[in-house]
Amino acid sequence: MQKAVKGPLEGLSVIDFTTLAPGPLASLMLANAGAEVIKVERPGIGDEMRVYKDAFGDNGVTFALLNAGKKSITADLKDVKYLSEIKLLINKSDVVLEQFRPGVMTRLGLGYDDLSIDNPRLIYCSITGFGQTGPKASVAAHDLNYVADTGMLAVGDNSSGKPSIPPLLAADLAAGSYPAVMNILLALQQRARTGKGCYIDVSMTDCLFPLMFWCLGLGWGTGNWPENGNQLLTGGSPRYQIYTTSDGRYLAVAALEERFWKEFCAIIGFDRASIDEGTQPKKVTAAIERIIQEQSSTYWRDAFENKDACAVIASTLEEAVGDAHYIARNVFDRKIQTGEGDIVSALPMPFDERLMDGASIEKRVPQLGEHNEQYGIG
Repeated sequence: MQKAVKGPLEGLSVIDFTTLAPGPLASLMLANAGAEVIKVERPGIGDEMRVYKDAFGDNGVTFALLNAGKKSITADLKDVKYLSEIKLLINKSDVVLEQFRPGVMTRLGLGYDDLSIDNPRLIYCSITGFGQTGPKASVAAHDLNYVADTGMLAVGDNSSGKPSIPPLLAADLAAGSYPAVMNILLALQQRARTGKGCYIDVSMTDCLFPLMFWCLGLGWGTGNWPENGNQLLTGGSPRYQIYTTSDGRYLAVAALEERFWKEFCAIIGFDRASIDEGTQPKKVTAAIERIIQEQSSTYWRDAFENKDACAVIASTLEEAVGDAHYIARNVFDRKIQTGEGDIVSALPMPFDERLMDGASIEKRVPQLGEHNEQYGIG
């Protein structure tokens, strides 16, 4: 049963036109902080994530993880009747979140300039890949395209002949969802002072650049632009490196500071005087690789336990979810459920759960169009 929990955003109403990942994760954060999130979906199809079938009820676990606890209404935005009803709903709401290409919402009559006439307190947030202006504003792209376009792929280790596909959606989530939530919260604070809403333009590519602050600083400061994994944090140093164990697992080392590096070398038995790290970093890396390959992951895990050497055996995701540390911190304690009653852990939220009074919230995944009648749609 869903527990009634009051969060810091209780009473806030959000109309969410987004699909897939960036907007839905942003509105999920708002929902978990107490906001009422009304998800506007296409009739008959809904969010594309609904069709990603993956063994969790009718809608799939990816949709469930990003949309539990929200309300779902369906509306044909090209139909005048539905459009009128949606506008009435927005007039009583606080936030609109959308991620269509620039100009789409304006053509539908749902742009900020139109809606803010009747609702001047409205906070309107648009998430796009390249922002609302500029030569690339209407270019079709996804996460991999954005990290490629901003130079992020180029700074990694490309020694295999081509860049590796990042294992996380850096643009969609770190540079899309999170900035959207931060800007909405800032806008709410500003509205509390001025009484006026505002328009927010979140460009995922713009927001990727702060994640590469050290790369930018190096390029601007020295003219030595990082690429091909040749810098301190991209594989160019033996101190920040991934080494292979005898059983085919990996030791992740981040012993950047001298005290950590000294401890690391002492534990593995590497004579620092044998090779000059400053002039021959690759030789040092190769020598340490040979040492690490002599022993198993279990051996090295035990060797580094309770030592200040910044060295850990890389976990699989399954191992990490079951790690005693994350269990002790109740990271995956919150649950969500489908309409059929299936239960799965909810996504951990990037804010202190004490803001929610430490409650364990169990939220349902909305069925497509389940709340049309509740909000007078259709």
